[in-house]
Amino acid sequence: MKLQFAGIRRKSDYSPNQITNDGLIILKTAQELIKLGADYKLYEESDILSGNIDEEVIFTMARGYDALKHLIKLEEKGKFIINSPVSSLNCYRVQMSAKLKSAGIPFPKSKIVSTTSGKQYKISEIGERKIWIKRGDVHAVHREDVSLVYGDEELNFLLNEFAHRGIKDTVLQEHIYGDVIKFYSVRDTNFFRWYYVNGNHNYKFDSYLLRELAEKSAQVLDLYIYGGDAIISEDGSITIIDVNDWPSFANFRDEASRFIAKIIYEKAVEFSEIKKLVEQVIA
Repeated sequence: MKLQFAGIRRKSDYSPNQITNDGLIILKTAQELIKLGADYKLYEESDILSGNIDEEVIFTMARGYDALKHLIKLEEKGKFIINSPVSSLNCYRVQMSAKLKSAGIPFPKSKIVSTTSGKQYKISEIGERKIWIKRGDVHAVHREDVSLVYGDEELNFLLNEFAHRGIKDTVLQEHIYGDVIKFYSVRDTNFFRWYYVNGNHNYKFDSYLLRELAEKSAQVLDLYIYGGDAIISEDGSITIIDVNDWPSFANFRDEASRFIAKIIYEKAVEFSEIKKLVEQVIA
């Protein structure tokens, strides 16, 4: 019997500067699923809240909190979802920072700060000269959601701005000097790609270690389709600074979509077979 998938597009609010690329990767993945013998129907992230998704297997790029919480309910009712909505929530910065640190992943010194605490913070509490302030939930909606600050006054001003926008928590993060790398991967496959941001590559590093750290991060966050950013320091050490659920894979879209479709299909088949066995036992 042909597998019927539901695919959920990402809401444009959560695709800053990547609306087209995010749309293309999920469409390309759906087309690859057809080649594997499946069929699909695409939904918008806003459709999730209506509850009208009949398909038992779902691949999703949703990132909004309300949508993810609703998908968790569908998952609890027995639907198979990849990436799991729980793993997407794990990528919200507050959770991600805590989980990666606890797992021993090399990660910048970070402090979770409430924007409504009324406290005044100093850059010296986190780093020297400059630090990052990042919204604590989704990765970025506006340009100011991830900002490099150089002074205490600027830091506290931005905290107040986050509060006015209804963002309750932020992550203050140490600035790590070095070469910036973006990586993309599909867990349990041979697909792992990376490149230097802005072409800067001053320091040598172990690419196998980069992959190892990326894969361990994905396991900690329970991701299958993921990407992220890392810093290569002068001594060759690697620091993971970001991991996100189902990025656009823009530079590798055609190749990546085949691996994404394959892992989705294989996991869905496993799910279907287990479900049949359970139903037989119950019967």
